[in-house]
Amino acid sequence: MPLQHTAPLLAGDEPAPVIARNADGASPFFLTCDHYGRMIPRALGDLGIDERERARHIAWDIGIAGVAEAVSDALGAHLIAQRYSRLVIDCNRPLSAASSIPPVSEATAIPGNQGLTQQAALERQQRIFAPYHHAIAGALDARAQARRPTILVSLHSFTPIYAGVARPWHIGTLYNRDPRLPKLMLRELRAEPALVVGDNQPYAVSDITDYTIPVHGEARGLINTGIEIRQDLITEEAGQREWAARLVRILRRLEAELIA
Repeated sequence: MPLQHTAPLLAGDEPAPVIARNADGASPFFLTCDHYGRMIPRALGDLGIDERERARHIAWDIGIAGVAEAVSDALGAHLIAQRYSRLVIDCNRPLSAASSIPPVSEATAIPGNQGLTQQAALERQQRIFAPYHHAIAGALDARAQARRPTILVSLHSFTPIYAGVARPWHIGTLYNRDPRLPKLMLRELRAEPALVVGDNQPYAVSDITDYTIPVHGEARGLINTGIEIRQDLITEEAGQREWAARLVRILRRLEAELIA
């Protein structure tokens, strides 16, 4: 049986879902990190899965938090990230998607997500999903009002093996309707030595599977890209620093071209 809590989802002493970094930064790049953290509200216990499962990709994007913070600091770019696990509610899924609060993730059953009442699901939406996306929308509204150029970069990581198949890409650029920035990123990344770079690989952005880029990027007409880095390359801090430095170098090269 799932834990059908009666107390508020987040107690008063638990962290808010939204993390903001370099909010006053001057960079045109605006960073999001939907799967930054893996916290679970105390009211939900462990969702019925053990620590080994909660440390896997099903719970968060391993390594991307360190990359996102380093890129934000180096560029002076506003970063908005989300600290609760995607197993509580996935902040890069439409609320209508089955994977929004997944009863099963990959091959792992999530007992705490099974048989949820409508009210329990709504509370997760209201207490975690909505504040995160309201923070992004508010920041973008303020930038638009100030006539600040804004380029949306949504940062993620992916598993080196999925369903038993090895993924060869070191990094991929993702897009849906607007390939402007992803194609420039492809050009720059493929000029780097020995990188295997995915063009809408290992995932492609869509209205069905994604929320951040369609809603905050495309609906506003912002230049945007999703970036996926393979997790084994950024599990350790040294790899996070290396990949952050690469992204910073490339984004700085592209800034004038994009703004023009």
